[in-house]
Amino acid sequence: MNVAILGGGGWGTALSIVLNSKGADVRVWEYDSEQCERVKSAGVNEKFLPGILIPAGVSFVSDISEAVQGREVLVFAVPSHTLRGVARELAKLELGAPLIVSGTKGIEEDSLMRMSEVLGDELSPELAGRIVVLAGPSHAEEVGRMCPTAVVAASADASLAKQVQQLFSTNYFRVYSSDDVTGVELGVSIKNVIALAAGICDGIGYGDNTKAALITRGLAEITRLGVALAARRETFFGLAGVGDLVVTCLSRHSRNRYVGEQVGKGRTLESVLSEMTMVAEGVRTTRSALHLSRRHEVEMPITEQVFAVLFEGKDPHSAIDELMCRELKPETL
Repeated sequence: MNVAILGGGGWGTALSIVLNSKGADVRVWEYDSEQCERVKSAGVNEKFLPGILIPAGVSFVSDISEAVQGREVLVFAVPSHTLRGVARELAKLELGAPLIVSGTKGIEEDSLMRMSEVLGDELSPELAGRIVVLAGPSHAEEVGRMCPTAVVAASADASLAKQVQQLFSTNYFRVYSSDDVTGVELGVSIKNVIALAAGICDGIGYGDNTKAALITRGLAEITRLGVALAARRETFFGLAGVGDLVVTCLSRHSRNRYVGEQVGKGRTLESVLSEMTMVAEGVRTTRSALHLSRRHEVEMPITEQVFAVLFEGKDPHSAIDELMCRELKPETL
C-alpha cells in the first residue's frame, strides 16, 4: 500500500512508523523544508518526536505534490487550523481516488465544522465520500514507542472503516470500527477543553477528588452536546469518548493539560503558548465548543468556565467556585 501522510509533526511521524511496520510505502509531507531536511539527515524527528528512530522505509518530502503522487491513501495529520488550507491545495492536484483518513482533531472556529466536514467541503465529491476518521487515546510519544494503543476508525461507509482498520492494525496498535463519525469527532475534540480544565486544577494544587469529578462531569457535557448533534450516546463511553478524555486529562504527554496547569499557576495563556513547539488544540476548540453549545442550546458549564479563564481573564479559583456552587440537582447526563 502506498500512503502519504500530510503533516510531519509527532502524530504524523508516529503513524508513519505504524504503517511502515505493516509494509506500507510511506511518504510524509513536512511543509517546513528546513525541518524536513533535518529529519532526513538525522533519521529522527527531534523537534516533534525526539528519541524515536524513523524507519528507512519512511521518506520525508517538503513538496506536497510529490508527497501525494501515486498514493492510494492520504492521511491528514496537520493541526486543525491548517487543515482547510492543506485540503484546498490538494484539491488543485490530480489525486485519483485515494482513501482519505482524517487524523486531525478539532472543530473549525469560524464554520464550527468537524474535521471530516472541512475535508468534505474542500475535496471533490468523490473523495468526500471516501473519508474515514481515525481517532482515540493515542499520544504520539507512546505510539512511536509501540506501546499498546487502541483507537477507532469511523465512517458512514462500513467497508471504508474496515479498510482503515485493516491498514493500521498491528500487534500494538488496535483499531476498532464505528459508523458514528459525529460522536467520534466530537468526543476526541472537546475532551481537550476538559483537559485544559484538568490542568488548571493541577496548577491550583487540587487533588484526585477534583480530577475525578471534573472528568465525570466533563464527559456528561460532551455527551449532551453530542446527542444534540445526533451522535449516539454510547460512543462517548468508548475509546473516542471516555478513553481519550481520561488519557488527555491525566497524561504527562498532554499538551492541553500542560497549558491548563501553567494557567492555573498564574501564567498568561499568551506566555504559555509562545514557548510551545506543538499545538494545544483545546485552546481553539474551547471557542468552537462554546459557540456550538450556544447554537444548540446545550448546557456546558465547564466549557464556559474554561473560556472565561482563558479569554476573559477570570481567576481560576473563582471559576471553580462558580462550578461548585451551581444550583443543586440530580446527577444526570
